[in-house]
Amino acid sequence: MEPTRNFPLFGGAFSAILPPGAIDVSDLRPVPDNQEVFCHPVTDQSLIVELLEMQAHVRGEAAARYHFEDVGRVQGARTVHVLSVQPLCLENLSLRGCCQDAWFLSGKQQVAKENQQVAKDVTLHQALLRLPQYQTDLLLTFNQPP
Repeated sequence: MEPTRNFPLFGGAFSAILPPGAIDVSDLRPVPDNQEVFCHPVTDQSLIVELLEMQAHVRGEAAARYHFEDVGRVQGARTVHVLSVQPLCLENLSLRGCCQDAWFLSGKQQVAKENQQVAKDVTLHQALLRLPQYQTDLLLTFNQPP
């Protein structure tokens, strides 16, 4: 088994340890500057790390729901359904010194892949870390297709 690898993110601003076989999607297609995207070579699972402008008009659990619904809107989801939202313990986070609050959301969205008509239910797990001193919402999204 290939060992996990430490991937630099956003030009080395920070890094993430990813599982063996993770593919950097930017090697395959253009990825926006505010995103880092990795996928599994067989399962279509993906991990997206996004630096977003902080949405100060939503707070707490509502902020996690806002970003989940926004991802659905951007991807053209036919339905979005939140299954659960829970706060994350800041003491367990590497960014705890600059993170105001953090949330974990699980939900389902019905989306069609690019150039396909049939929509499938995709389970998403998101972690939202709010970094007010940088006016940034850090959103991690794990896509788990059927």
